[in-house]
Amino acid sequence: MDFAERLKEIRMSKDLSQQQLADMVFVDRSSVARWESGTRMPDAVMIARLSKCLDVDVSELLNGTEEDSDLVVILVDNEKIILSGSLPILKKAIPEASIYGFTKPSEAMEFARNTPVDLAFLDIEMGKRSGLTVCKDLLDINPKTNVVFLTAYEGYSLDAWNTGASGFLMKPLTVEAVQKQLPLLRNRIRGLSNG
Repeated sequence: MDFAERLKEIRMSKDLSQQQLADMVFVDRSSVARWESGTRMPDAVMIARLSKCLDVDVSELLNGTEEDSDLVVILVDNEKIILSGSLPILKKAIPEASIYGFTKPSEAMEFARNTPVDLAFLDIEMGKRSGLTVCKDLLDINPKTNVVFLTAYEGYSLDAWNTGASGFLMKPLTVEAVQKQLPLLRNRIRGLSNG
């Protein structure tokens, strides 16, 4: 039995829909569908997250990993309710992307070390760690990552522009605002219909 079959079997044994599992690990439902169909594999960070959410050992899920070659978008916001509400908006705005959500900047950084991130949406205020420092760290890992800051406070816009970010959006996030931002990204993203 390969990873795709095991993931589907374990999910179904827990009586979870693909959408419920996607919500638990902060990805869109289509990512779970692709993992279960065997057309894509999650990276190591996501496999660990799946393991924790499904309450199974990683070894039960693993049969080797390969990096997902899709357009990769991450959203980092320490507020779970904001994260959960924003992921479907990003999926509508960028349907060709694999979208991953993180409430902990450390998990997002680990993900970025293992998976090339094309576009990152970062909340500026995230508890102990500022989105401004996360931006710097992401750009240290991959200078081609496009970063767009999200905040409810306009006062941060000047600080945000001094980081090398591609943009700044006010919360709440909307499909229209994301789509207007895509053509303005600093680094071109292959496969992005709006870029």
